[in-house]
Amino acid sequence: MKKAIIGKKVGMTQIFDETGKVVPVTVIEAGPCKVVQKKSAEKEGYASVQLGFEEIPERKLNKPEKGHLDKAGVGALRVLHEFRLENANEMNVGDVADAFKEGDKVDVTGISKGKGYAGVIKRWGAQRTPMTHGGGPVHRHAGSMGSSTDPSRILPGKIGAGHMGAEQVTVQNLDVVKVDPELNMIVIRGAIPGPKGGIVFIKNTAKTLIVKQASVSTSVNPQKASARTNPQKASARNR
Repeated sequence: MKKAIIGKKVGMTQIFDETGKVVPVTVIEAGPCKVVQKKSAEKEGYASVQLGFEEIPERKLNKPEKGHLDKAGVGALRVLHEFRLENANEMNVGDVADAFKEGDKVDVTGISKGKGYAGVIKRWGAQRTPMTHGGGPVHRHAGSMGSSTDPSRILPGKIGAGHMGAEQVTVQNLDVVKVDPELNMIVIRGAIPGPKGGIVFIKNTAKTLIVKQASVSTSVNPQKASARTNPQKASARNR
């Protein structure tokens, strides 16, 4: 990856673009992220950097954490995360990681909100059992599991009740709408995982952006949608 940074989710709001349209956005306090450790292909077998985020009082660190950060000389930091950046060999301990700019496409990874113990209807979207004809007090239960004498067990992957949420989620290909270096603020279009105050990792998107080409000609086959376009529409007249 080319760029990566650690941030904290502040919350969601809305802004207006140049045409007056409402854009739902998420505000993230991103950085500054200092390089705490550098790994090289010669010593560790791969090149990467460990970034640190959010200064905290030194008394909140345990001894191994304090020794690790004292060696780097970057102060007491709460969050550490390793990224395999393309320019990792060019970065040194103590450097500040580059931030993103407006128009960039990013992937955001975070821990989703925990929902506690949930049943199959809320967790997996299962249906209720029939409400009439002796359904009894089991309308929202999982019901039969389906296994008979062979294989006499529940196959892996069977949906069921359990802990919902509180797992790592990545939302891909989001737009960076606004950046404020003075406030260390990044504004991203759309929603991202996690609660307010949750830690997120922002990386340049892994998606390959494909620009769609306009069609050269329109079909004359009346059974095709391209030939049934309303000629009174501006989009049809311009083709």
